[in-house]
Amino acid sequence: MLIFEGMLPFLYPARWRKLVASLALVNDRQLRVMGLISMVVGAGVLYVLNR
Repeated sequence: MLIFEGMLPFLYPARWRKLVASLALVNDRQLRVMGLISMVVGAGVLYVLNR
């Protein structure tokens, strides 16, 4: 997981900085929905890979 998380700042540090700054402006509800979606997608990927 850390490999994937580190790819964006390594390859595109300026874009990553802008993304992080824009996330600070997102309200809590939208951030929670994005987190829930990413957890569901991640669990789905794990399920498919471990089938």
